[in-house]
Amino acid sequence: MTHAVTLIPGDGIGPEVADAARRCIDATGVKIEWDVQSAGAEVFEKEGDPLPKRVLHSIRKNKVALKAPVTTPLGKGFRSVNVRLRQDLDLFACVRPCRTMEGIANAVKGMDIVIIRENTEDLYAQIEYEACKEGAKRLIKFIRETTGKEVRADSGISIKPISKHASARIAEFAFDYAEKHGRGKVTSATKSNIMKFSDGLFMEAAGDVAKKHPKTSYEHVLVDALCMKLVQNPRQFDVLVLPNLYGDIVSDLCAGLSGGLGIAPGANIGDGYAVFEAVHGSAPDIAGKGIANPTALVLSGALMLEHLGEEKAAAKLRGAVESVIADCKHVTPDLNPKGGVTTEGMVDALITSMQQVY
Repeated sequence: MTHAVTLIPGDGIGPEVADAARRCIDATGVKIEWDVQSAGAEVFEKEGDPLPKRVLHSIRKNKVALKAPVTTPLGKGFRSVNVRLRQDLDLFACVRPCRTMEGIANAVKGMDIVIIRENTEDLYAQIEYEACKEGAKRLIKFIRETTGKEVRADSGISIKPISKHASARIAEFAFDYAEKHGRGKVTSATKSNIMKFSDGLFMEAAGDVAKKHPKTSYEHVLVDALCMKLVQNPRQFDVLVLPNLYGDIVSDLCAGLSGGLGIAPGANIGDGYAVFEAVHGSAPDIAGKGIANPTALVLSGALMLEHLGEEKAAAKLRGAVESVIADCKHVTPDLNPKGGVTTEGMVDALITSMQQVY
């Protein structure tokens, strides 16, 4: 069977790791018809939109995409391509596995956590009012008139919508994921003691869903306490489900505990479409040097193969990554500063490993 997949090379180191992941996925023997669609900062300069309609059309046609990192300007410029993809395609569930692999220095041994992050609302809804502009002035006046509370006149304001629908949907996804993957515990985390009407709603919705899954253990933890507990002993957690902002932060924390963003895969899944991506950014400072670590996008490719029903190929690819990293001889400099190889050299080792073992 041939699978049609949209491939978004991205920018910065994106094209390098995209090519690496493509080579590795093709080497598993699964037949992929790649539909390459450019997006990102360079596309914005040429086409006036970092995410042209043709990209969304391709994903809607193929249902599945593999996306390399895309640059997001800080504080100004165009909206995040990542956020737009999630919202436009209703990719409501972000799945980020964080598991310790042998050969990764400074990683917590025995860690195996999956973070399930709500992907469509919270502060990432991008409902914002710029300081001192008319919209912010009207909102500040409305707040004063309806609550009696004063907001400083020079404040920028972001709105944090959290709905019962989205909260229950992501909680149900987390419990379904746990049951399908043989995981026995789900932990939700919020700051519901302070934000009672937004985070409190998420906590309530997750608790209601938990009652429908009595065979799976459930707990709720305040997000600041969760961060402390993760640093103290991440092995006490299994599946974490969180609102959008906390999920973003906690998934990076867990990635750090398991070895860093360079090895952290991710998936964004909805009812109709799925986009698989590396968690890390576009790292323009090392673009073109041939030393970018392809692991995160390669492992995202393994998640994609699982989604496509190609479980054996996914296991083959994941096994090759674990073997090459454990050996530590043919990995990029970030994984072995004393003797790192090029991106292409690591890919060659991954493909050789698959051929030798399988």
